Amino acid sequence: MINKEKSAELVNKYVHVFSCPLCKSPMKVTHLKSLVFLNNHTFDFAKQGYVNMMTHSTNSHYAKELFKARQKVIMENNLFALLHKEISEIIIENMDALKGEIIIFDAGCGEGSHLQRILDECKNETIAGIGLDISKEGIRMAARNYKKSIWLVGDLANSPLQDQSCHIILNILSPANYKEFQRILVPNGLIIKVVPRSNYLKELREARFDEKDKTSYKNDETVSLFKQHFHLMDTFEISYTKGLNVKDLTNLTQMSPLSWNMSKDDMEQIINRGISRITIDLDILVGINKSNNTNERPN
Repeated sequence: MINKEKSAELVNKYVHVFSCPLCKSPMKVTHLKSLVFLNNHTFDFAKQGYVNMMTHSTNSHYAKELFKARQKVIMENNLFALLHKEISEIIIENMDALKGEIIIFDAGCGEGSHLQRILDECKNETIAGIGLDISKEGIRMAARNYKKSIWLVGDLANSPLQDQSCHIILNILSPANYKEFQRILVPNGLIIKVVPRSNYLKELREARFDEKDKTSYKNDETVSLFKQHFHLMDTFEISYTKGLNVKDLTNLTQMSPLSWNMSKDDMEQIINRGISRITIDLDILVGINKSNNTNERPN
């Protein structure tokens, strides 16, 4: 069985989760090759196994080289291993309250490595993963490498998911659409958002900017906006440094948004500075969806 047929079988198992991004109707899988909705809007499975459900054209900063570098940093260098472990523990601790089969939606999943690592850590067959990103390059890579999750090209502002269809939303170092998250999250479902703290990748930023132009992250506004939409149950701080070799540093520089406006010479100057350790400094915000249910979540 080829990749798109295997993916179609997996989507068919969770057919009740999806809705058309154009007409909001339910869908069915036909001939293990297409998603067809009630108004005959049709989205085909690509040969790699993903489905492109974008309804308009987009421009993205995220190129294939960025996603390749990102995958190596996450899967080979294990730079975010402690983050993945912490998130998996949060999920496991809350699974009893969520009950039954769990749908985890990774909103802004990139090439899928964060979701894959977290599912690996959870070690639970009752958890199903769905990853969505605006970048076709990222989703194509995710579908090629990680066969046990559903991968979609789509818009976070108009996700192809039913109301109250997901139990947990992951939003890792990625833009958010909180009203959409409230719509698709079950009452008392979890949202786990990862945001940078002030020292996140500080060595790269110090190498990139002159002292007078040095920038730092502040997440106060992000946290405040999060709390306007979800009940903030807990915040976990992840802070550590990890060693890098030249290959690791090259990949990390290529995957960072700092590289978007860098010339090749600028990038080489950073790599040649001999940065041997990098700082990971993050907050994990754990929220509960109270928009559809005012009852307190059971302990």
